[in-house]
Amino acid sequence: MDAKIALKRLTNRATSTFEEAGAARKRLTDALAFQGAQLDGLMDAVLVAEGKAKPWMQLLNRIDRHGVREGLAKQREECLELLLHYGLSMSTSMVRNASQLAEQDGLRRFLDATDTIEIDEDAAPTETPAPELEPAVIGGLRTAVRQQVQVLEAIRSNGVKVHAADEVTVEDGSVPRLAMVEFAITKGWAQLDDTRTASEGQPVTLTEVGAAILAG
Repeated sequence: MDAKIALKRLTNRATSTFEEAGAARKRLTDALAFQGAQLDGLMDAVLVAEGKAKPWMQLLNRIDRHGVREGLAKQREECLELLLHYGLSMSTSMVRNASQLAEQDGLRRFLDATDTIEIDEDAAPTETPAPELEPAVIGGLRTAVRQQVQVLEAIRSNGVKVHAADEVTVEDGSVPRLAMVEFAITKGWAQLDDTRTASEGQPVTLTEVGAAILAG
């Protein structure tokens, strides 16, 4: 398969999982506003959706660093390694157990979805101009280029972190909107450090593409 076609298919699939996870988080957040709301099923849905999205987020980050063919190969190798080394021991935390099971299911789903994708050798890299931003529609509102630049600058300089319950914090300066941060991540301009837990805050940093946008 041509690398460009593969990249488009993988990106579309990844975006779908991100949207599913975002929708699950929103349903849970909305329910938290009501006293006595049944949260168990909504929490499970968030864990499942996040488990599905996690390997796809990692894949896009690897593609950004290594190219489509090598990035996919490395991500599949890591997913297989994780599944082989997952133990059967259970935590005293039911939430942690559910999260671990959801992550394992997400790894299996990712491997199944990418099992038949064979990509041609990546073409030799060529010099390309720095990417440019375009006005985009986020949450039904048209977002100006200036606002996109501002969120990239915040990610670069303010120590942006994404926490549980969709909270965004910074070490210093202005706090960007979550929708803008997520948009930058899905566009490949920024990346989320998923080695940290959402409870302690997952740092967001610029990718090479995001840094090139600001440099341009």
